[in-house]
Amino acid sequence: MSTFVKIKALRKSFSSSEAKLADFTLNSANAIRDLSSIELAKVVGVSQSSVVKFAQKLGYKGFPAFKLAVIDALNTETPAPKLHGKITLNDSLEQIAEKLLSSKMAVLSETKNLNEAEAVEQAVSLLKNAKRVALCGLGGSALVAKDFAFKLQKLGIAAIADADGHAQLAYVSTLGKDDLVVAISESGKTREVAEAASQAKANGCPVIAVTKFGANPVADCATVNLYSVAEEESIRLSSILARTAQDFVIDIVFIALTQATRPGRKLLEHSNDVVKAFRES
Repeated sequence: MSTFVKIKALRKSFSSSEAKLADFTLNSANAIRDLSSIELAKVVGVSQSSVVKFAQKLGYKGFPAFKLAVIDALNTETPAPKLHGKITLNDSLEQIAEKLLSSKMAVLSETKNLNEAEAVEQAVSLLKNAKRVALCGLGGSALVAKDFAFKLQKLGIAAIADADGHAQLAYVSTLGKDDLVVAISESGKTREVAEAASQAKANGCPVIAVTKFGANPVADCATVNLYSVAEEESIRLSSILARTAQDFVIDIVFIALTQATRPGRKLLEHSNDVVKAFRES
């Protein structure tokens, strides 16, 4: 995961000094190539210890490792498309379509960069081996959970998604080490989803979390963490973009799962044939 992706994902959790360092890194990354930690501190207007703590918060041992990671990101990362502007009441349909397309492309790109192949593979392994799967989410996340449950059912996996938080918690309380919970929450702080994830962990039941990057109550209970994002600037579109990112993560896992299980592929083909035959009858 690149340094720039980490910074964007953790932006809201930074202190004022860390926020200054984050903005400088994102806007003037090339300058970091030639700066020491002392020089960077002076340029940004923070203490040297703040620079070191900032690097450590991003998961690096110190400034030298952070600096190398920034250089590597500059050499390898393709800039994600940016939202050209917020949708306003005066926008034409063409402008709305262009802005929405741009913002969705940015969110999809960021979400792709946040998720490591190893985490997706671990999620696939858990899903393949689970006897029962409970999918938990509220609001827009509940719609994503329901869609994922339908997909898993086509592969012959016993998956249940209920939109009611109390029903989710009641079902999760019956699960154990051979089952699985998929907890979906954009913030990772949804009370009902966090409680379901906590209950699953207490029961020894594995948890796949789909949340924002960084520490949060849902992610802290997870066996595997997958991440989704929504562009912070586009507040008016946040719920749309959140579901776009979550659906993208779910679809990646579903396709990988389909590739990994031959019996599942046969069941998927059969279910598609049955539905097709019914429509044509």
